[in-house]
Amino acid sequence: MALVSPSLLAADFLHLDRDIDMINRSEADWLHLDVMDGSFVPNISFGFPVLEAVAKACKKPLDVHYMIERPERYIKQTAKLGAMMMNVHYEACTHLHRTVQEIHDAGMKAGVTLNPATPVSMLEDIIGDVEMVLLMSVNPGFGGQKFIENTIQKVKRLRRLIEESGSQALIEVDGGVQGETAPRLVAAGVDVLVSGSYVFNAPVPEDVIRQLRTL
Repeated sequence: MALVSPSLLAADFLHLDRDIDMINRSEADWLHLDVMDGSFVPNISFGFPVLEAVAKACKKPLDVHYMIERPERYIKQTAKLGAMMMNVHYEACTHLHRTVQEIHDAGMKAGVTLNPATPVSMLEDIIGDVEMVLLMSVNPGFGGQKFIENTIQKVKRLRRLIEESGSQALIEVDGGVQGETAPRLVAAGVDVLVSGSYVFNAPVPEDVIRQLRTL
């Protein structure tokens, strides 16, 4: 059974309270928060005022995904929110091992994200130190993009790396996760499904979350 982490990026920002209430009522396991800086990715999403408001209202563990340069600057602030997971991009961290250590020292789980063109082999020396790897199945920066098919094979390669290394890391996938791609991702070895527009644009989002969890 897959864990489901709906992406707040696809929520209705005029009615965030309503959408957070829906998440709280639903069978969602986590809430995925995409923080973008307009520099590492070509878009800006939301910052700490929104994160703090969501953290107060949301009863689900927070899965914070930083698509920003130098994410290590915000480790203490993220821990102060009560975040469960802090996810940083491999491509954005000059000293990734140090950043992972600092995330752990702050009391959070550490995740590392790979862009579509970054091979999983780059994680060989860090895979035993992280709780999760997030594979981007679209180019990061915007919601609603088309799923990149190579992700299925990439998940399988990552699953092999995790098994061969003895790591306990979960595999999370973000981008184009919907009714057709989700079953194939879970079959390939994905543990956590991030889904944005497919969930929030559904007539009954709770039903979609329940369906994803049964995969």
